[in-house]
Amino acid sequence: MSGVAEILAQPLCALAFCWRLERRDGVTIGLTSHDRPLHVAGLRYAAAPGITPSAIMRGGDGAAELADIEGALSTAAITEDDLDAGRWDGATLLLHLTEWTEPGVLWLELARGTMGGVERKDGRYAVALRGAGGLLDRAVAPVTSPTCRARLGDAACRIDMRPRKRIVRVAELAGDRLRHAGLEAGRYPFGHVRWLSGANSGLVQMIVDQAGDELFLAEPPPFPVAAGTLAALVEGCDKRLETCATRFANTANFRGEPHLPGMDLLTRYPGS
Repeated sequence: MSGVAEILAQPLCALAFCWRLERRDGVTIGLTSHDRPLHVAGLRYAAAPGITPSAIMRGGDGAAELADIEGALSTAAITEDDLDAGRWDGATLLLHLTEWTEPGVLWLELARGTMGGVERKDGRYAVALRGAGGLLDRAVAPVTSPTCRARLGDAACRIDMRPRKRIVRVAELAGDRLRHAGLEAGRYPFGHVRWLSGANSGLVQMIVDQAGDELFLAEPPPFPVAAGTLAALVEGCDKRLETCATRFANTANFRGEPHLPGMDLLTRYPGS
């Protein structure tokens, strides 16, 4: 049976939910509410009968959004360590409806979005899903700011980041303090480190400060880091006009208004 209308018109349908979860690093898994695995478009949807969407909300624009998900995160492919480490934060999720007797013939998209932060509920993991409707909450025009709104190396900034990245073997990591000899002074605050080996492989952490050969991370890595672990260090920028001019020679692409009077102008008075 090939027509979707014909399938839905049957007196008895063998329907099942299919979830596709894709992490930001490309790792993708499939789950289904059926009691046996299903194969659709080259992806194996593992049986996870306990997963169900708590609610599907459909607005006047026709876009469907999931309120939250419970139970979908109890599969062996999604470990507690990975959830606590944030590997699944921001992952893309798609929910489809199919007929398990002919997987993929009926393939109705019910909702899609990105996973927010994961939390525990009564010993289980639950996650809120941010749907496409959230894009409507974005500002239409940029908000003025004395600092640059661009991200170092993006299309607005235009700085070539290739010479500003380096792969190192970490000499030591104690708490949130990473040490590696030969680091250029003042280059890495507001940058980030991407772990390339070890238990933290694939995770990205922000660098908040630097003191010589020591970098201070926003928080300690989720898993222990042994000496010699590979990491990619990426330079950062404090988004000030002075830094843009003296360090990057990129004033023409500065995306800020450093000379625009601020709100304190309203409180000034003669002689202040």
